[in-house]
Amino acid sequence: MELGLRGKVAIVTGSSRGIGRSIALCLAEEGCRVTLAARHEGPLMQVAEEARARGGEPLVVAADLTQVDGVDQVVRHTVDAFGRVDVLVNNLGGGRGGLFTETPDEDYGETLGINLFPSIRFSRAVVPLMQQQGGGTIVNIASIWGREAGGKIAYNVAKAAVISLTKQMARELAPFRIRVNSVAPGSIIFPGGSWDRRRQADPGGMAEFERRELPMGFGRPEDVANVVVFLASGRAAHVSGACWVVDGVQGHSNI
Repeated sequence: MELGLRGKVAIVTGSSRGIGRSIALCLAEEGCRVTLAARHEGPLMQVAEEARARGGEPLVVAADLTQVDGVDQVVRHTVDAFGRVDVLVNNLGGGRGGLFTETPDEDYGETLGINLFPSIRFSRAVVPLMQQQGGGTIVNIASIWGREAGGKIAYNVAKAAVISLTKQMARELAPFRIRVNSVAPGSIIFPGGSWDRRRQADPGGMAEFERRELPMGFGRPEDVANVVVFLASGRAAHVSGACWVVDGVQGHSNI
């Protein structure tokens, strides 16, 4: 299926590993010029080599994406290099804290600072460009734990906020032909990720968790990336304000 993304310009935050890496590589395969953005340059350069091998034209910007200056740096370098921004994927994320009674204010603040505020700031930075261009697409990476109870409470709160942000942005930006959707992954495993580390530390326990909680087993970053790339494309032209679940039936929500 031709997705019509060739020549488009995309920014993918947190693209040095895991889901963000796969999203960036999938976009590159579709002919996008992709800005790879994360804190550390070394891993980004490795992803850039993979993107070039797949025919992509990547730009690497190493910056602290939790800070306003870092956001401005990424967007400025992208516009300087490519002249526009057609697709923004807000993938940066992570969790702090634990149970409600054990989670201090600082952990809520840090978790919101990683998951929610970069999505707000990057979107706020690219929306004027997309308005001038006549449209664009934003995809926010949420979680099934933003749709229902589960996971660390600070992470749950932050991802629920991302889903709410997505819906409101979609409604406000629809007149400008800017589509905004979120994607809610379940448990995704990849080398060096948290689930991979847990599996290595406790193979038996993780096998039991997988049997009990994951009817289709662990997901792969590519499973999420394929959905994100579709939502970024013209094939999803009438899809906005939606939260797409990619969890292999791990979640229990009816909606």
